[in-house]
Amino acid sequence: MRLLSPCCYNWTYHNKMERTKMTVITVTMLTLLVACVGKDNGKRQENVGQNQKIMTLDIGNFKWTRQPESCVIKGDTIEVITKPGTDLWQRTYYHFRNDNAPVFQMETEEKFFSFVVKTDFTESHHRFDQCGIVLYLDSDNWLKGSVEYENEEFQHLGSVVTNNGFSDWATTAIPANVKTMWYRLSRREDDYCIECSHDGVYFTQMRVCHMHKGGGKIQFGIYACSPEQSSFKAIFTDMKLTECAWKAHDGQQPD
Repeated sequence: MRLLSPCCYNWTYHNKMERTKMTVITVTMLTLLVACVGKDNGKRQENVGQNQKIMTLDIGNFKWTRQPESCVIKGDTIEVITKPGTDLWQRTYYHFRNDNAPVFQMETEEKFFSFVVKTDFTESHHRFDQCGIVLYLDSDNWLKGSVEYENEEFQHLGSVVTNNGFSDWATTAIPANVKTMWYRLSRREDDYCIECSHDGVYFTQMRVCHMHKGGGKIQFGIYACSPEQSSFKAIFTDMKLTECAWKAHDGQQPD
């Protein structure tokens, strides 16, 4: 083995130290850059949400597809008590079909819009208790976004898209102490985007999807259910309808 001369050794050590310093500096700069980009993106999302033209949303136009245990409407606040054993799911993995969750929806033929709602599920306490946003066309074609209670440590923030009788679930774990969540459902013809927010200002994308039967007249709104033998109060507030906050893609052109 050839031994390095003191000069070579010092030079090698020096280079290693310099590379280490540069790595630290680079990582620090990238961290700051990501933080700044994140803030800028957040501001853009905030401005998009705040600058959208508000459209008329009349709760009187909403109708129940299956009634909950009870429901009280006070101004723009909707309080729903769930029924035990209610759920939405079709076939995939579990090989069962659940189609009895109450949904409260309105109809529209508008091709471009966004629907926003705040949910409060402070009283959820049993596995799979859930409430959120929904687009229910029929038993085999629907989507939903919600938080599902799991245990005292965590719960699932997720979305389910069901096309032609098969459900597709995407989810992530969040702390169990989160007890409110905002949702925004946006439509661009038969494509849809579900977003969530902790404050109703900065929204984060949860899901982009296509609904095979979602190109014409649709129904959308809110839902709450308790798949197991439990019941809880879900509160919905701050519902609004705006022009579409989900802007058209500005990159690669369509085929």
